[in-house]
Amino acid sequence: MPAQIYSPFESSNFSNHTCFLTGQTLDSEEERVQVFPQWLMSRYQLENQPFKLLDESMATYKDLKLPCSATVNENYLEPLENEIAEAFNKGYEAVRHVDELKLFQWAGKLLYGVIFNEVQSGIRQQYAKGEEFNISQSIIHKFAHLHLMLQSLNLPIVLEDFKPFSLFLFKVDNTENEFGYRDEINTLTFSLRINDFGLIICMQDNGANQHYHREIANKIKNEVLHPIQFKEFSGRVFYSAYLFNRLPEYNILPVDDQIYIEAMPLRGMSSKPLFDHWVNKIYGQVLESFWKNWGYVLLEVIKDPENPMSFLFDADGKFITDIKLPR
Repeated sequence: MPAQIYSPFESSNFSNHTCFLTGQTLDSEEERVQVFPQWLMSRYQLENQPFKLLDESMATYKDLKLPCSATVNENYLEPLENEIAEAFNKGYEAVRHVDELKLFQWAGKLLYGVIFNEVQSGIRQQYAKGEEFNISQSIIHKFAHLHLMLQSLNLPIVLEDFKPFSLFLFKVDNTENEFGYRDEINTLTFSLRINDFGLIICMQDNGANQHYHREIANKIKNEVLHPIQFKEFSGRVFYSAYLFNRLPEYNILPVDDQIYIEAMPLRGMSSKPLFDHWVNKIYGQVLESFWKNWGYVLLEVIKDPENPMSFLFDADGKFITDIKLPR
């Protein structure tokens, strides 16, 4: 029998009795895995740290879990987790040799886990009000396709000459044992800064953001970034992910025992550019948020509206190597 794709968003199935990845019924609600893996929480002492959900309620990192069958965990998640943990603990040189698809799967499972908990929280909140849980169709579209791509973990899925994501990896001069995590679930954008590296992934853009930022990324890819420089580039990517105005579509073609996924052209029938117009004032607000550890405010960031403040490049466009700021 051909492999079957599981589509939880079609049935709105976010029960703790159902495996998040396969849809199979679980024996008990104890069959769950941590969203943030135990090795990561232990290393950075995250278990009891607060994690704010979109409805402003507070959880802890260890509270965030996913229903997952023991078989799926043992056969698919744990081997991936072990490989990623080993690379992340070694640092940048090891991480850059990890298959990008595996980095995407690892980060995608984590981000999907956050989404799953957000959805469960929303359902509980609306149920308490006697209302039906509603979520926009465009958001469902994105979440469902992220989940589809995650099933490359456990199903014989072949991505036909494309990758569904943009991935940026840099060496960063981080403070020892610093944990820097950020996500934006509406745009499915993920950032992690630990050890001696920083990782940014746009989960659902078919590589569009990678192309959009190719010039800057190529200029800095061999540099060691100060954390404020990494956050500056992260701000650029998070903002462009917001400007990205397409919802990728895919053809799914089961052939024998494999499932081929083909990306439809992003341009489609529209002559509109893939990204909306870049507005420096809004970008400045993003930078203000990303740079809050250093105390920069919007008026400083966009003092020159045509040339927002930058720690990546000087006025001549050269990479800045000497930054006298705390890390």
